[in-house]
Amino acid sequence: MTNIIRVTREFSFEMAHALWNYDGPCRNVHGHSYRLFVTVSGRPVDNPADPKNGMVIDFGDLKKLVYGSIISIFDHSVTISSNQEKERTEACKAMFGNTVVVDYQPTCENLAADFASRIKNRLPAGVTLHNLKLYETATSYAEWFASDNE
Repeated sequence: MTNIIRVTREFSFEMAHALWNYDGPCRNVHGHSYRLFVTVSGRPVDNPADPKNGMVIDFGDLKKLVYGSIISIFDHSVTISSNQEKERTEACKAMFGNTVVVDYQPTCENLAADFASRIKNRLPAGVTLHNLKLYETATSYAEWFASDNE
């Protein structure tokens, strides 16, 4: 039996957000250069006839999954809470174009949890999401771990 191995892929994207009802400067629209680390775990394929032999997941397949469910949606967007007043939401859409309205406060913590939910059920059989780390700045990040959320 082969060992369980964790593999990680790093992604980067640009996103602006505004924190509704927040009492600091982040209530205003501002942007970040996000770095997202996605770590999955599983047993490497042990079949010489399989083109994925030796892999937990093909890094290219993980890239497609993350791009399709996260990056293509959030990159170069303005993300705001659905709790924001309708007029402000419409103004954001008119001014910025790619506006993503989410049903939570778009903090780094909540984005990490949302991204985990978008990934974990799309992984191939035998591969599980171990953790996700989302850097909002070079020195600040939020982490989601499967073991904390079972």
